[in-house]
Formats: sequence, C-alpha cells, structure tokens
Amino acid sequence: MKFTVDKETLLRQLQLVVGVVERRQTLPVLSNVLVKLEDNRLAITGTDLEVEILSQETLSDSGLVAGETTVPARKLLDICRSLPDEAQLNFSTDNQRATISSGRSRFTLATMPANEFPSVDSGSGNLELECPSEQIKYLIDKTAFAMAHQDVRYYLNGMLWEASKGQLRAVATDGHRLAMTTLEAPVGQADKTQSILPRKGVVELSRLLGDQGQVVISLGDNHIRVKGEGFVFTSKLVDGAYPDYDRVLPKDGSLKIVGEVEGLKQAFGRTAILSNEKYRGVRLALTDNLLTMSATNPEQEEAQEEVEVDYAGEPFEIGFNVNYILDVLNTLSSETVSFTLSGANSSALLEGEGDKDSVYVIMPMRL
Repeated sequence: MKFTVDKETLLRQLQLVVGVVERRQTLPVLSNVLVKLEDNRLAITGTDLEVEILSQETLSDSGLVAGETTVPARKLLDICRSLPDEAQLNFSTDNQRATISSGRSRFTLATMPANEFPSVDSGSGNLELECPSEQIKYLIDKTAFAMAHQDVRYYLNGMLWEASKGQLRAVATDGHRLAMTTLEAPVGQADKTQSILPRKGVVELSRLLGDQGQVVISLGDNHIRVKGEGFVFTSKLVDGAYPDYDRVLPKDGSLKIVGEVEGLKQAFGRTAILSNEKYRGVRLALTDNLLTMSATNPEQEEAQEEVEVDYAGEPFEIGFNVNYILDVLNTLSSETVSFTLSGANSSALLEGEGDKDSVYVIMPMRL
C-alpha cells in the first residue's frame, strides 16, 4: 500500500475515529486503526467491538497503491500532530512495517494484518430515516446528561431512541431524574420502534455530528448505523427493556413556579458551594413570588439565597439535588423556566418556556 496525504486530512480522519480506540485492550489489534486504500478512497476505521467509526476521504490518484493494514492509533495520531502545518505525509507498507515520511522526518511503525481487525456487524435495518445532523446532535445534547453511569441496571447506562410516525424521541434517566426530547422526523410507520444506545455510542455520535448536512440513520434489532458526510458510525444496541418513562412524568401538577434561567442558575450555583459534598441537597422554600434556597454541610456551614419568581400558591418546602437542577438549567436555551409540582413530596417537571420539545423530571430529596 502506498499513498500521499496532507497532514490536515489525515489528522481530521484520525481525530474522528480515535475516540473509540481504548488504550488498554484485551485484543492487541483493537489498539490499532484499520487503514484501507481502495479506488482513491482512504478509509480509516477504529472500534472497541461495541462502537465502530469509519472515516473516508478521496485522495488524488497520483502514485496510489491500493491495500490495507492496521497501525497503532495513538502513535499515528501523535506523529501526525507533531508534524508542521501543511506537511505532506508519504505512507507505505512493507514486511509488516508501515513507514511515514515527511520532509526530513521518517517513522516506522509495527503493523498487524488487516484480516485480524474485527468489524461490528450491523445487519439489516428495520427502520431508516434521513434528517439534518444538527437535529440529532440537538436531540442528544438536550438529553444525554441524565444517563446513568455504571449503574447495575445496565439499560440505564444509555439513551432510549423511540421512533414513531412523524417523530423521533430521546429519553435518558438514572432513576433519580429524567430528560426527554421529541423532534419531528420523517418516520412513516405508526408502530413505535425502541432502541437503547450505549453510553459510549451516544458520546461518540454527539462528537461526530455538527454541520454535516443530512445523515441517514438505520435502526436494526441489534445495531444502529449513522451515515454522514465522510463518516459511518455503527454501534451495538443495549439488549434490555427500558422503563416506562411515561409513568414517571408528573401529571396534573397544581403548583407552578416560573423564574429566570440565568438568575436561578447563578443562585443555585452559589448555594451549591456549601451543600453536602456527597448528597448535594438544597432546600427550596416557596412563598408568594419568592424562592428561598438554602444548603448546609457536615461542618455546620450554611448558604442562603433569595430569588424572585412567579408563584402564587400555598407556602411549602421541598428538597432537591442541586446538581440535577443545574444540569437542566445549563441545558436550556430559553430565558425562563417553569417548575410544576403537585405537592411538597412530588417530582418536579421542568420545562423551558421556549423549549417545548424538551421536558425534565427531578425526584425530590428528604433533607
């Protein structure tokens, strides 16, 4: 195999795929990326057996020799980064070695056979749809923070994607809070299709998406595949039944608090400084148009903040994890937020006044 490529092109490809390559692998070949040249197209693939990312670029056809091999991912990335801007890299393979030369620099890397590199078998998709990549990124970014992390209920360590006629919905929960975003999407079928994306797949897909134009999403029984401009993302799905999130959504809340997002964010942030480092509890006391938030810690230190809000109900107190509230406020793009509750022990339903496509639920804490 032999080709010449400019530094920026190769660096862009490596940065797309290297996120899925783990530093410590049970299979040595998984620390490598697959480099394949065929029909003037340079394809670089990285995988951890759960998530696979393939990046493609078209090269000029002068002096190309087709072939494939695998090379150490991090070393190739570091070499590429270290070279001067606008450098040209000459890549060639011979006798289980890959040689990268540029100017007066020359590097020789050990390779492994391409036929030892595993692929994530995606199979056929049951549902396929095409939509703008920024919509999918929006869907993920509005929801992903509520995913569980290393929970024994493995199906919570991911994000539910639910497709039904005319819409695509993302749901994430860790059992203490829930985030849900629904967008219009060209889905023709009336029956709901549910898929659980693993946490790593969600993180990597969000990183890939942006100003990519249109992407094609294919959902199968065991895999999801997303094809965008210059990349193909494939991930296994989590095998499990996701909780019935509709039962968690508070219904008929009679207590409603409306406040400015920025003012609440700053006040909660200051109150959090003196909250218990383990439980992060903050107490909210509501009276007419006034929210008083307070926090204490085992050192008997105390923080208190008062914020004007729109509230005209009976006085009551309730406790929440302040980090959960801040996560929602940091995600909202609207200027105001509403908290809807049915009582002093109920979950809170949070909605941005301009973000009607997203809803958030936070369970209360005993303080």
